[in-house]
Amino acid sequence: MNTPIVSARRAGDGSNGARVDMFTDLAKMHLPSPVLTASGCAAAGRELDNYFDITTIGAVVTKSIMLAPRSGRATPRMAETPSGMLNSIGLQGPGVDSFIEHDLAWLNHRGARTIVSIAGGTPEEFGKVAAKLRIAGGVEAIEVNISCPNVSDRGQVFACRAETAAQVIQTVRRNSDIKIPIFAKLSPDVTDIVEIAQSVIAAGATGVSVINTLLGMVMNTSTMRPALAGITGGLSGPAIRPIAVRCVWDIRSAMPDIPIIGMGGIRSGHDALEFILAGANAVSVGTSIFNDPSAPARIHAELAQELGDRGFLRVSDAVGYAHRPHTPTVDSEAQSSDAEWDFITE
Repeated sequence: MNTPIVSARRAGDGSNGARVDMFTDLAKMHLPSPVLTASGCAAAGRELDNYFDITTIGAVVTKSIMLAPRSGRATPRMAETPSGMLNSIGLQGPGVDSFIEHDLAWLNHRGARTIVSIAGGTPEEFGKVAAKLRIAGGVEAIEVNISCPNVSDRGQVFACRAETAAQVIQTVRRNSDIKIPIFAKLSPDVTDIVEIAQSVIAAGATGVSVINTLLGMVMNTSTMRPALAGITGGLSGPAIRPIAVRCVWDIRSAMPDIPIIGMGGIRSGHDALEFILAGANAVSVGTSIFNDPSAPARIHAELAQELGDRGFLRVSDAVGYAHRPHTPTVDSEAQSSDAEWDFITE
């Protein structure tokens, strides 16, 4: 049974009766919702369409596509952690030709806005995938996955160094339609994520997606060996949200005008609002989909409610709001928290 998302044009009222305009401008895209799927958590959106109308969210961000088919890493590939999970899928996929023929064609026929995530083992591979997508058409934007931790060769995590990150983006830009926005997906596993963001923007990226998963590890205490066959995996879920919000904040502080897609542990409209206030123009929902396939639709409606409750008439007015000088207000919840903290520290 389909449970369609609340219309972005009629997003719902906050407790103050305000109607919220949920359209957002992301690079050259005018999207009816700031909520997207996160790459790797919803394939190409076909399964999610059984739970809500995928044409009503901002866009479907596909699983990362590589030049050739890839089987991925050995099993076991996933492990639960407190407030999160580790995955070690290893960029499994059918290859770009099959993706274009089957998944991209379906998304275009369905009428969904599509952001294609691409990956590669070398800058040249990234460029070849981008060139095939340019010929195929039907792509709103490209997200360049230069930060996946689930590869055996750590040298392929191009986002760990400004020089290699820029090299990949330059190659993708040369092979892409000049009108297509390019988002570089960045890793938090670096000393200075702002430096990496600045390097990819200088190299031709339109904006950035932050953050990818963090490199982590879990032990199986029964076997007394690593729980994942690939030893390490990418940590996602609510545990990483404060890190992700900080990364969005830092990049927005240093680069006030670039488009930012924020992601990392978003499971409610309240969580999404944190990213918006920190400076994200849009948010991607990932791990929450595993236990709630309708999460993108639900989070859109909840975000509209959160914005309306705070007096925002447009989601665009809330983007980066926390960076603006204003007189802070103290509500009863904050007063309660302060009182509790005073009690604890006395």
